[in-house]
Amino acid sequence: MDEHRQPPQGVPAVPPGHDHAGRDAERAAPGGEHAGHAGHGGERAHAGEHAAHQGERPGAPGHPPVAATWGMAAQATLHCLTGCAVGEVAGMIIGTAAGLHNAASVVLSIALAFVFGYAFTMRGVLRAGVGLRAALKVALAADTVSIAVMEVLDNVVMVTVPGAMDAGLGSPLFWGSLAGSLAVAFVLTTPVNRWLIGRGKGHAVLHAYHGGH
Repeated sequence: MDEHRQPPQGVPAVPPGHDHAGRDAERAAPGGEHAGHAGHGGERAHAGEHAAHQGERPGAPGHPPVAATWGMAAQATLHCLTGCAVGEVAGMIIGTAAGLHNAASVVLSIALAFVFGYAFTMRGVLRAGVGLRAALKVALAADTVSIAVMEVLDNVVMVTVPGAMDAGLGSPLFWGSLAGSLAVAFVLTTPVNRWLIGRGKGHAVLHAYHGGH
């Protein structure tokens, strides 16, 4: 029997040991057959590092949830409360001076509360070097829910207290009712802000700019 068999027609002959030698050469070569795998691993590591620099988790776009505390939520609520208080007082003063009806004064106060609330947030974001349009988007995302909840609560209190809206700016009843309404809004809005921050929403979006307020 011929010990050197001829390969089938059309199939090139492979010298003995060539296939093993070729694989051994590939393994011995710099980078070897694992170079491609190492390259993929480097790409994944680079993507993860890039996501970390952006303040995001790999594969999770947007603002990642943070460990929300009651202190953080109270600070965020106080920030919104300041803008709301300034806007409401300004609205009441303008409404009284212009002789507006109570309903018109309330609408004006709510509008100014949003304006001042957003303005306070934008001021801090603009200091971080963010453009005006981007700063407005941050303020809308950070404060809209908080201000809306706060305005609903304190205006319900103001309308509910008998004679508070008709008392006028020189009456202790008006100022006492306003202070009480803002206190109620602060207490009931704080849990809302804590819930939002814990899910990466609300004032959590400010942490990328100046650590939140």
